[in-house]
Amino acid sequence: MSDRGQPIPPSAGAPDPDPAESTPVEIAEAPFSLTPETEADARDAESRSKVRKVVLGALLVVTVVGGAGLGYFAWNVNTQRNTTLSAPPQIGSLTLNTSEDAASTAEYLQGALSAEISMDKTVGGVYTAGSANVLFFGGTTLLWSPEKDLDTSFELIADQEGAVTNLHEVDAGDLGGVMKCGLTKSEDAEFAVCGWADHGSLALAMFPEQTESAAAPLMLEIRKAAQTRD
Repeated sequence: MSDRGQPIPPSAGAPDPDPAESTPVEIAEAPFSLTPETEADARDAESRSKVRKVVLGALLVVTVVGGAGLGYFAWNVNTQRNTTLSAPPQIGSLTLNTSEDAASTAEYLQGALSAEISMDKTVGGVYTAGSANVLFFGGTTLLWSPEKDLDTSFELIADQEGAVTNLHEVDAGDLGGVMKCGLTKSEDAEFAVCGWADHGSLALAMFPEQTESAAAPLMLEIRKAAQTRD
């Protein structure tokens, strides 16, 4: 007789199956926590999240502002670096003195400027208006810190009686950069000095027998006539 379809009895001597092994294990939906989360923990987490947002926001602002500042600086350098200076024969009421003494004085001033600040090219001239003289000299080169270089150049004008005093910023005009004027002494006489600097040029002028208030607009007139950009 066939055994097909009959239940197979357990093997003799085999242990009965453990009911626990056949019972499925239920996994809790909530993660296991060593300690219960308190209200203080929740507040700390929220506080850290706010701090993180503030820090990230501040970093973003600094990055944007820094990038904008760098872009403006690069634009200034690019637009000002290609500059040409000249000593025109006539600047308003000022006439270029072509005498040998005047040429020698202008050459000396150009050399002194180049010794202090390396220049690619220098120009200079002594101008007269009636009995008054104006000594103008400057040069062109790439200047990364125009104002700092301008302040350094004023030391050239200082003599044994003292440096330039009352140095202050004045209107630089449409060409931009920085322009400053001050006072110095020579042989017990006080006179005005002015200078400008941008990323492509630097120039100074001394105004014997001129007041500071008159020197500033005159320096601006000289700059308009002497400086051009490519």
